[in-house]
Amino acid sequence: MMAGEVSIPRVANFLVIGGLIWYGFALFAGYQASGRWAKNVTGLLSGVGMLVLALALLLTPQNAEVIVRIAHTRISMILVGMSTGLLLAAVAAFGIITYSKPLRLWHERKIQHDLNRELPKIP
Repeated sequence: MMAGEVSIPRVANFLVIGGLIWYGFALFAGYQASGRWAKNVTGLLSGVGMLVLALALLLTPQNAEVIVRIAHTRISMILVGMSTGLLLAAVAAFGIITYSKPLRLWHERKIQHDLNRELPKIP
């Protein structure tokens, strides 16, 4: 491929990524307009603050030597595997929660309908 050529997959990927970014900003704008974001932003900022504190405590000369020794082992592959497993578990849990809630709501509505059907109709 020459330097001036633009392939269709590259353009398609660019458009998809741009669309996802646009959609993400639209979701964030709707979320901010609802007013619930303040609690979550404070939690996010405090969490990031704790991570920065942990990083500051981790990056000392003594700890750097230990990190270099650990980096020469295969522990990074084990950690990548664990991370992948945890991320897949999070995706699965999200799917289970997402699809079980409508089923639960449908079941609750059915029970309510059955209970109302058995009540006598008062004019």
